[in-house]
Amino acid sequence: MPDKKKCFVIMGFGEKTDLATSRTLDLDKTYRIIIKKAVEEAGLECIRADDIIHSGIIDKPMYELLFAADIVVADLSTSNANAIYELGVRHALRPSTTIVMAEKQFKFPFDIGHLVIRPYEHLGKGIDAEEADRVREELKQAIRTLVEKQEVDSPVFTFMPNLAMAKLIDQIHAQVEEAAVKADENTSELIEMFKEARADSNWKGAKRSLKRLLEKRPKDEYIKQQLALATYKSKDPDPLTALNDAKEILETLDPHCTADPETLGLWGAIHKRFWELTKEREYLDEGIWAYEKGFYLKNDYYNGINFAFLLNVRAAISSGREAVADTVIAERVRKRVLNICESLLRTGIRDDAGKPDREQMFWVNATIAEALTGIGETEKARDVITSAVKDAPEAWMETSLNDQLTALKKLLESPVAV
Repeated sequence: MPDKKKCFVIMGFGEKTDLATSRTLDLDKTYRIIIKKAVEEAGLECIRADDIIHSGIIDKPMYELLFAADIVVADLSTSNANAIYELGVRHALRPSTTIVMAEKQFKFPFDIGHLVIRPYEHLGKGIDAEEADRVREELKQAIRTLVEKQEVDSPVFTFMPNLAMAKLIDQIHAQVEEAAVKADENTSELIEMFKEARADSNWKGAKRSLKRLLEKRPKDEYIKQQLALATYKSKDPDPLTALNDAKEILETLDPHCTADPETLGLWGAIHKRFWELTKEREYLDEGIWAYEKGFYLKNDYYNGINFAFLLNVRAAISSGREAVADTVIAERVRKRVLNICESLLRTGIRDDAGKPDREQMFWVNATIAEALTGIGETEKARDVITSAVKDAPEAWMETSLNDQLTALKKLLESPVAV
């Protein structure tokens, strides 16, 4: 039986912010529910860089796949520099069998008008189920057509038709196969181990899995973010050391220059906890700065609700106009956060399969409950809390919500010093 043909996918990983539109796109969803399924339905083996199991640097098997893969699918969404570079390498090496796609609001950083680019649409981080079906079917047919016809699609070979490449494709195929089968564990298995540990509030276990994932995907921002979260929640070996370790991880993502609300939210959370442990004002101000930036960059409800909370914290230790200003702004932010969350619920929060996303639904409802509590609508808040807790997919989420609401109520009971 002949070896199955291979499709190599070049794209970003995890949740990435598209700086041109300030939207966060979940590229892993694009890969899972569109690209990987289309490739496998077309009868090919699907490989992405994070699927490559290797004992040395990733560059060697990656370049081998860029040359030897029967099909390459390049998703350029969010102007991912690595994907754009790797597409150029593929076009220089192979005259045909390369497919280019991108989210429809993608702004191209240079003139590639001569390329056929297949558009698709993200709705926030997710993708509508009907849109996913449409793009998956089109991609599947395009793959089958390219495998059969081998038409030139590289601009290098289009404009230089006499260019010859003296390469031993069969040898490279063998090398790719060898690199692909070397493994002591699969990346996807580590991801599942991390998720299971997180669901059980086993933050030390989650941290171990994420560290091993980071060895395989050292540039993956999502893995770094999750590792920072698991690190400070693990409180290992003690809460202050864990916070410093988490801060060190996040510093590699340049939090003071980033436009990623997830990184900013984690930076705020770490400094919020530094403040709780040390009561040093610099940590409180830094946490407020991070949450405020994340909120106003993207109308991010998580950053917004925490921004409002820390404003009340600062108001409680201040007096006069500063205390009044922080209190007033906190209430205004909560009202805006309510509008954002209610809009999300009206639109529908769905997972890869088009079903309600229980995790995101919980956090949106938890945020609504906190916002209502903060503006004094406690009866409405109680109803939302009951509903949110009943549907919480992981036990630690309820504890997190209750702890936050207890802290908020205590703050609100303290009169503002004028």
